Amino acid sequence: MEDVEMADAFYRTHMAPNHTAFPFPRSLFEKFVRENNGYFPVKLEALPEGTCAHVRVPVYQITAVGEYAPLCTFLETMLTMIWYPTCVATLSRRARDVVEASFARTSDGGAGSPLVQSKLHDFGFRGCTGVEQSIIGGCAHLLSFTGSDTMSAAFYAQFKLNGGRPVAMSIPATEHSVMTAWPTEAAAMNNMIDHFGTGIYACVMDSYDYAKALSEVLPSVAVHKLSKGGYLVLRPDSGDPTEAVLMALAAAEKVFGATRNAKGFKVIPGCGVIQGDGIDLPTMEKIANAIEAAGFAADNVSYGMGGGLLQKVNRDTMSFATKLNHIIYEDGRAADIMKQPQTDTGKFSLPGVLAVKRVEGVPTVFPADSGEVAPHENLLRVVYDCGPVAGVWEDFDTVRARVAAEWTALPKTADNISASLKEKVRQQMALRGKVPAMAR
Repeated sequence: MEDVEMADAFYRTHMAPNHTAFPFPRSLFEKFVRENNGYFPVKLEALPEGTCAHVRVPVYQITAVGEYAPLCTFLETMLTMIWYPTCVATLSRRARDVVEASFARTSDGGAGSPLVQSKLHDFGFRGCTGVEQSIIGGCAHLLSFTGSDTMSAAFYAQFKLNGGRPVAMSIPATEHSVMTAWPTEAAAMNNMIDHFGTGIYACVMDSYDYAKALSEVLPSVAVHKLSKGGYLVLRPDSGDPTEAVLMALAAAEKVFGATRNAKGFKVIPGCGVIQGDGIDLPTMEKIANAIEAAGFAADNVSYGMGGGLLQKVNRDTMSFATKLNHIIYEDGRAADIMKQPQTDTGKFSLPGVLAVKRVEGVPTVFPADSGEVAPHENLLRVVYDCGPVAGVWEDFDTVRARVAAEWTALPKTADNISASLKEKVRQQMALRGKVPAMAR
């Protein structure tokens, strides 16, 4: 009850001077604390983790009955926060599309190459607002890639979500503080070769003069590097991203040579490039096209994304919102509810209790009372019902596999609103005299 008492004190004082206190239903909270062991007496339905769906498909639906109906409002903000991992997961998966397309055109392994999964590296930990955000966003990225320096997410995914089985990987790499701590960049690189030269390792190359580092420092450590037989990754971190990658590829080819794969593209033995500065989806596509035009296979280049992956998204990125869709009034009357602002018809919400089932593989939204969705067909599964529901959690490997399978199978665009729901939308909008294009 201590939490209820604190909440009551907060709501009584969180107000403008001389105005009415915020309405906090203390007795309602006290009741479910006593009678339901503190669990919110609501039902929550949600799509299975990793489900790929188009916009307008509800990812969850919350129901509260009778006197507990006001509790939905208290949970709305926290539940809507699912926007963040959903946006990051979508961004990361779209980045994988770019990588797979580049591999399909230029690599012997094609889009199915095992190298693809490590080609976008999460560099976003230090740019996050906190460890919790880094875990949530970093795990979302790991649904489509294995490369991550966001150790918080990699650790959490492995030990909390996957039974201890590894989910991510990284390599030893220098940052500028390492490179500048040594008397010369060559000394720093030789130290890396001494310690990690038989494996994969990376060196940042722009601490002083990027062009000079490529033309003078790299050749000076080449013999030492070759004697170890490992794989050196060159990392530019400033300048134009596309030009920086092309410069590194040209320098690496000059020092280490290149072979031609079956598709006629060059592969540099024992050396590659990772571009982790200024990366977003358009820049990735630009780099992929540029290296292809220069005759290099996609195998040679990896990408790192930091703020662009974990920070440059918000709730408006994919227009996330939670809206009321059905109400039962005190007199027993039931009504389907729909938001429909005349100033922006794109912000309308879907009316009525909803269900989701696959139609030709596409998650499609139906009125739950239409009789068109059998219980076993409904993708909105009960995951909480006045308390935890057993057997609803899946391990990370399962969710990751679902993302891979469903994203590949799902068409990029689809009509995912059923005819019966469109009719319900038309009826609701007709009451206001304006029907959105979707419902026509």
